[in-house]
Amino acid sequence: MANQLNPAPAAEVYLESARVYSMAAICLVVGLAVGYLMRTALAVPTPIDPSRLAPTATVAPSPHNGAMTPAGKMPSLAEMHQIASRQAAPLLAQLEKDPNNVALLMQVGSVYHQAHQFKDAAQYFNRAVAADPKNIDAHTKLAISLFRSGDADSAIAELNRALVLDPKDANALFNLGMIRLQAKHDRKGAVASWQSLLKLNPQLDPERKAQVQKLISEVSTASSSSTAAKGAGTND
Repeated sequence: MANQLNPAPAAEVYLESARVYSMAAICLVVGLAVGYLMRTALAVPTPIDPSRLAPTATVAPSPHNGAMTPAGKMPSLAEMHQIASRQAAPLLAQLEKDPNNVALLMQVGSVYHQAHQFKDAAQYFNRAVAADPKNIDAHTKLAISLFRSGDADSAIAELNRALVLDPKDANALFNLGMIRLQAKHDRKGAVASWQSLLKLNPQLDPERKAQVQKLISEVSTASSSSTAAKGAGTND
């Protein structure tokens, strides 16, 4: 829904301001209930709770929530793929009978995304988009998987498709800003996306509105500081 946020997972960003990265990390906690490394590595005081997002197809539990290898270590990506494939098997069996079932395709995509198998996830989200081209949630989740698989340009294009369908969609605008910031280091573009989010969604939940406003402030401050530092360096 337009007044709720479903942020994309964090990626490593090199910004002058550590506070910007810290705020980004808080706001990026986990749109698709992925990124278990984020949840264990960061203390997040007010994460955006995926359970409060717009209802979609039920997502199966994360294959790596509590999953451990026999040696007691966190599973490797290959092991996580095996776990996800086992978990997805019943859904895939249903898909054989109903290959264009969008809810099933979204569930399978989420299972693979949770296991950090982003290219596999993107395949199923892409099938969901093909089956239901007007499904904004499918476009947005496809964009997140594309971004996490390293294809930022396609992710941005997918979010722009979502925004053609609904220019006010808060999830698409928020994630567009994050990808512009992280992948393109485009702070002005990121801030513009978030300002549009606030302008077009005056009914946004106050907590989420405050998070977006703070993020805009942090990124704008870092941008101003960087510009000032460059100017000082030129004058030296």
